[in-house]
Amino acid sequence: MASLDISQLRNVTSQAIRNAEKTNSRVYNVLGNNGDANDSFSSIFDQAVQNINTTNAYLSDAENEEIKWALGKTDNTHDLTIALQKAQTALQYTIAVRDKALAAYRELTQMQI
Repeated sequence: MASLDISQLRNVTSQAIRNAEKTNSRVYNVLGNNGDANDSFSSIFDQAVQNINTTNAYLSDAENEEIKWALGKTDNTHDLTIALQKAQTALQYTIAVRDKALAAYRELTQMQI
C-alpha cells in the first residue's frame, strides 16, 4: 500500500472533520467528552476520596493480618505478605498523588496575574 503524504493538506472545510477534531483533539477537548470543568473536578475529587478510602482499607487489612499472625491465629505468612504489599503500594500511590496535587497547588499560587 502506498503511503499518502497528508502534510500538504490546507484549509479543510468539511464540518464533519472540524467536529471530529473538536471532539477527539486533546487541544480542543482537554477535559474529556463532557467538557464541563465543574463535573470534571468533582469526578476527580470523588475518585481521590475513593482512593484514600481504599488505601485505608488496605492498611486496616494489613494491620489485622499482622495482629492475627502475632497472636498465632494464623500460620499463613503468604496472606500477611500480600496484605502488607497491597497496603504499601496503595500508600505509595496515595502519597504520589498528594505530592502532585500539592505541586500543582504551589504552581497555581505562584502564578502572577
